[in-house]
Amino acid sequence: MAEDTGKHLEVALVAAERTVWEGQAKIVIARTTDGDVGILPGHAPLLGLLQGGTVQVRTVDDEYFVAAAPDGFISVANDRVSILAENAEMGHDIDLEEAKRALEQAQSIGTDSEDEQEQVRIAEARVRAAEKAS
Repeated sequence: MAEDTGKHLEVALVAAERTVWEGQAKIVIARTTDGDVGILPGHAPLLGLLQGGTVQVRTVDDEYFVAAAPDGFISVANDRVSILAENAEMGHDIDLEEAKRALEQAQSIGTDSEDEQEQVRIAEARVRAAEKAS
């Protein structure tokens, strides 16, 4: 169980080719294959597999942001949170209407192959992140 020690988390959200966000946070919430996990300072070490969704962060300045991170890993140790995702982007950078159109298009193609399923997961995560960010 995490204790509120007044400390903060050092967070890095990294996509395949770039750092999406890096900074200090009070809390990080992410969906893993085992369910949603909330991470506060003092959290026990954790290694988890992200499951098609969003990552939510409340910074030490009380700013709140949401990022789309459909697939990847989350690692927690010694108040450091590393989120490594092949595709990740900040919710406020996503055009919601464009994301909804992309989701409709991905769903209309179908989900017969793994690639098609991945495209739908990415599109769904982008829509959720944009909605939560607005």
